[in-house]
Amino acid sequence: MTPETVGPLSRLVDVGRVPPRGQEVQIVATPEECAALARDFGLPAIQALSGDYQLKTSAKGINVTGLVKASITQICVMTLEPFDSLIEEEVEVDFAEPSGMPAESPTDINEYDPPDEIVNGQIDLGALTSEFLALGLDPYPRKPGIDFSYQEPSDEKDSPFAALGKLKGTE
Repeated sequence: MTPETVGPLSRLVDVGRVPPRGQEVQIVATPEECAALARDFGLPAIQALSGDYQLKTSAKGINVTGLVKASITQICVMTLEPFDSLIEEEVEVDFAEPSGMPAESPTDINEYDPPDEIVNGQIDLGALTSEFLALGLDPYPRKPGIDFSYQEPSDEKDSPFAALGKLKGTE
């Protein structure tokens, strides 16, 4: 990730300072960062966004595990009404120096998940938090309790049961 691609939430961590036993890092977005991310993602609001991470060094680089939590407002695709929801996304990402990455992937691409790149000795946990928030967003959010059950009025007249009703004299 280059500095040009960093969004409104950026928290750089120097991987050289991660102790061998690992390190816990918490990322909490400010109200301004939440407002900017809401605009970027087309949401009415993001009330809160945080990421709790465990960083562990490995022979190839850094392994990051954790949980991204967000309290957001979305628009229901059925009613077009805003509603609040909570998002929780588990995170597990490996980071490696570009020189430590394999030149080519194994023959079965499904078995290979290449590590993200460590850029200038740093990883951006803010950008990672934003990325996993985006992954957790429902592309077709529905307000709780809303169900789609539309029936064309003409369908009832043309149904086989309507014809049976006519034979019975109920229609």
